[in-house]
Amino acid sequence: MTAEHEQAGATPRRGRRRWSVAAAATRVFRSPSPVGHWDGAEGQDRFRSAYRTAFRDLPKSAAPLDVRTDYGLVRVYRFAGTTDTAVPLVLLPGRASASPVWADNLPSLLTIGDVYTVDLLGEPGMSIQDRPITGDDDQAAWLHQVLEALPEESFHLVGLSIGGWTAANLALHQPARIETLTLIDPVYVFDDMPWRTIARSLPASLSWLPKSWRDSFNSYTAGGAPVEDVPVAHMIEAGMKHYSLKLPQPVRISEDRLATLDMPVLAIIAGRSVMHDAQTAAGTAERALPVGAVHTYEDASHAISGEYPERIAKDIAAFTAAHRATTPGS
Repeated sequence: MTAEHEQAGATPRRGRRRWSVAAAATRVFRSPSPVGHWDGAEGQDRFRSAYRTAFRDLPKSAAPLDVRTDYGLVRVYRFAGTTDTAVPLVLLPGRASASPVWADNLPSLLTIGDVYTVDLLGEPGMSIQDRPITGDDDQAAWLHQVLEALPEESFHLVGLSIGGWTAANLALHQPARIETLTLIDPVYVFDDMPWRTIARSLPASLSWLPKSWRDSFNSYTAGGAPVEDVPVAHMIEAGMKHYSLKLPQPVRISEDRLATLDMPVLAIIAGRSVMHDAQTAAGTAERALPVGAVHTYEDASHAISGEYPERIAKDIAAFTAAHRATTPGS
């Protein structure tokens, strides 16, 4: 294990953060590398410093696990829950946010059971992509390989924003180890992204523009909340500036495909999200999901995970308990 893959120091959290990632920006200019990469050692060091600072707000974790997949090395952290359960939660973050984005959520989620967090492959974080990811099949393959490397037989998979799409994509391609699926304000799952949000993301994707442009976009996704003094927001901005994504554009999941999901699905929609129309997204989920529940948090922005951590944990706990007797591996 290299020095770069040593665990960021975990210390008690310094207070609640009303922040969650929704960095939907994509790079306008392409580079010749076929995999995600940093713009240099200085930018990578800046991100990792911000990552370590933000990680201090998480509860203490076990030693990090780096899982070798066909597409690269995936960083996973395990947090011991306060309740004994055979089926842990696996949390997938939003774009450019990595494991520290769950600082607000982990204390309440750990009352449900053990929790794993994953740094998405091909995104800024401690995971290292070393082979191209070219389509939905590849996205599902690397994540399935991560779950196969963990000791448990099945998992409650939870995805935020682009992590929600990643979770749903895995459920469509490799559902065997997923006991329940929770999608927290997912993008490209229940509705398309509005053109206004896409347009606002473009300046934020230009690394040579001032930091204030990226902060402005991140504040926009968080309902106008200030982000300048939030550790995880510093980490997200550093990732947006210094990391070049080499991932395929997510394909919007059709209602017909959603209807094929055979595990229970909990959809949590932010009523003030800028990543989709909340009413449309909730309607799609209600029509398409064969076994599921749809909760709309009317006053939530796309920063919903940081705004309503206890409510989200309560809804996940109730949902997983309700379906425990009817799903495999219970």
